[in-house]
Amino acid sequence: MRPYWATQIVLLTILFAANSAQAAAIDVKVKSATTKALDWLAQEQHRQGYWEANGGQYRVAMTALAGNAMLCEGSTTTRGKYARNIADAVDYLLDASQPNGLIGYKNDYHYTYGHGFSMLFLSQVFGEEEDARRRDRLKDVLTRAVQFCGEAQTPDGGWGYVSAKDGNNFDEGSTCVTQMQGLRACRNAGIPVPKEVIDRGVEYIRKCTTPDGGVQYSIRGGGARPPITAAAIACLFSSGEYESDLAKLLLKFCEKNITISSNGGNFFGHWHYAHFYYAQVVYRLGDAKWNPYFNELSQDILRKQSADGSWKEGHVGPVYTTAINATILQIANGYLPIYER
Repeated sequence: MRPYWATQIVLLTILFAANSAQAAAIDVKVKSATTKALDWLAQEQHRQGYWEANGGQYRVAMTALAGNAMLCEGSTTTRGKYARNIADAVDYLLDASQPNGLIGYKNDYHYTYGHGFSMLFLSQVFGEEEDARRRDRLKDVLTRAVQFCGEAQTPDGGWGYVSAKDGNNFDEGSTCVTQMQGLRACRNAGIPVPKEVIDRGVEYIRKCTTPDGGVQYSIRGGGARPPITAAAIACLFSSGEYESDLAKLLLKFCEKNITISSNGGNFFGHWHYAHFYYAQVVYRLGDAKWNPYFNELSQDILRKQSADGSWKEGHVGPVYTTAINATILQIANGYLPIYER
């Protein structure tokens, strides 16, 4: 008769093999879905190098987000399947850079989104750029972009949809975290970033935090928002605050209030925004947290993918949701320093 301990070992071995097989099957599906998504994005890129949301909006932001998703695959401006797409996107954003440092155009709707996402994308390109002339241009554009970002900050330390220097001191949480993550990416790439700008941004998050750990829409109120809270944690982690009391408080709020299922629809895109950042947070917490989260999340994402490789949810449009989902599915690739553990 087989000893009890031997039976337990056999059962554990079978269970481990079954879990490994399930994980491998999910991995194959994720890779296939990601390839389809990136191929769809490549086809949707305009000849001038940009992507756009529904109605032709958010060209700068969409270009940076789609380019970022392709960087996650491992391609650069000179190597890989999507090298041409990335290079064209970089050239478009470089040409969109203004003398005052804004990456984008003042008549763009909510132009600070595009500016923040562009800093994130271009700073990660900068670290891999081999062409000396383009590298010099990237350094100049990013240096001026950081200066613009500092000048766009409100007296309270946040950012709004447009620059505070333009006479609008309104601040809003989601644009704040977009700027902060872009700034941190620039700093990681070796671009000088004034410490006080990031410190004031962290303090802004602290001021916007409610007693239960949620980050509200604005310092003026608007209620705690789980997506903005997840984004705020990602910014704190990017700034090195992994174990701070503030980060722990925000994390507890997200664990209670962020769900995997988007309940069949997501008109405003808040679900995608939340998991774009929350996936970064959970990945950095380690495999014990990441593996069950990603297994459930990826199945939900894959279930909603269209036959052409895109995702259609949300009024912002399929370029946005496809770029977001493709980035989430590739975070564990570890190609981008801003997302690494």
